[in-house]
Amino acid sequence: MFPERLRALRHGKHITLEVLAKGLNELFPDETPNTSSQIGNWERGIRTPSYLEVKKLAEYFDVSMDYLCGRAALNEYDLSKLFLSGRQLSFDHKVLSSDDRYEIFQLMDGYFHGKKRRTLSPSGEQEELALNWNKTKDES
Repeated sequence: MFPERLRALRHGKHITLEVLAKGLNELFPDETPNTSSQIGNWERGIRTPSYLEVKKLAEYFDVSMDYLCGRAALNEYDLSKLFLSGRQLSFDHKVLSSDDRYEIFQLMDGYFHGKKRRTLSPSGEQEELALNWNKTKDES
C-alpha cells in the first residue's frame, strides 16, 4: 500500500523523484539526505523506508503517517484544527493573516450552526430564505 500511496501523492503534485528528494532535503536539512533513486526504490517496493523517512514524507505531503502506510482509508483533516494551528495558510496564493483565519473560521462555524436550524420542505429541498427585501411600488 505504501508504494502506491507515495507514487500517487508524488504524481498528484506533478513532481519528479529528483524534485521530491530536493524538497525533503530542504525541509529537513539536518537529517540524512534523500536521493531520487532511494525514493524510486520505495515507490517500486524494492526497499522499505524507516519510520523517520515515512514521517518526513508525511510532513512533506501534509498527510498522516497512517494514510501513507495504508492504515487509514481516507486522509481526513479537521479544518478547525488547521485554522487554529500555527501553520501558514494561503488562499489563491495570498497568505491569510491571523484576522483572516479567525474571520473565515467564524464564517464556517456560523454556517454549520445555522445548517442545524434550517429545515427541509416535504419534497426534501431546502426551504426558501425569507430575506425581507423591501420592494418598491414598481416591483409590486
